[in-house]
Amino acid sequence: MSFSPEWLALREPVDHRSLSADLRAQVAAYFASASPVRVMDMGCGSGSNLRALADHLGNAQHWTLVDWDENLLAHARDALAQWGEGARDEDGALVIQRGNKRIEVLFERADLARHVAHALERPLDLVTAAAFFDLVSEDWMDGFSAALAERSTPLYTTLTYNGVEQWSPRHAADGAMREAFHAHQHSDKGFGPAAGPDAADALARSLTRQGYRVARASSPWLLTSIDARLIDELARGAANAVRETGLVAEADVGSWLAARAQATGCEVGHTDIFAVKV
Repeated sequence: MSFSPEWLALREPVDHRSLSADLRAQVAAYFASASPVRVMDMGCGSGSNLRALADHLGNAQHWTLVDWDENLLAHARDALAQWGEGARDEDGALVIQRGNKRIEVLFERADLARHVAHALERPLDLVTAAAFFDLVSEDWMDGFSAALAERSTPLYTTLTYNGVEQWSPRHAADGAMREAFHAHQHSDKGFGPAAGPDAADALARSLTRQGYRVARASSPWLLTSIDARLIDELARGAANAVRETGLVAEADVGSWLAARAQATGCEVGHTDIFAVKV
């Protein structure tokens, strides 16, 4: 499953402001003495996760951004080159200067659905992901957690959808729409039947079974009128997903979507996780 660069750019400011600052500070403290710190970001999209975390890590960083979508990898390279205060190509890597930080970035196309263990077979200090684990199955999580544990690599994953969704003003179809949307979330996104809104709990259980200490924190989107464009795209995306399930009458979907054009706010729940092998 892939997402458009336009959607990723629209959500990035909200993603960044929604992250748990406390949990990110724990990550920063854990790696305070690491130089360089070697990070692999799974399902990197446009590179947003790097932009959210890099300023909180040390001055020497080596990142590998992994995605299946070649267009997103190319977009990520361009976006990161513009984000840096200076960027150059060096031995196949993009080297970014940002303040005192030297950030070396490799871009890798990989099928994480089938070959995640292979992707982990490199020197790594940290694996990251954002808005990723609600797309994968619990079986996939178990295999990933086992592969991660073999290497005792920490995991920092953010913005996993946790099922909370509240719109303002309310609508009579909110409950039915949410239930149908969750049914769609559980459909196969390429990694087996997706955990969807149960992903954070499932991932925490899987990591705990592998001997990880799991810290969790809430990172909800709290959308207001300043986020009107994102609210509109979110409502349209939800309505399209619900339509695919056939669980809600079209008249009710249409009424709900029309009401969402007047929405004044929306909360979408997410969970951040930082897990360390003990």
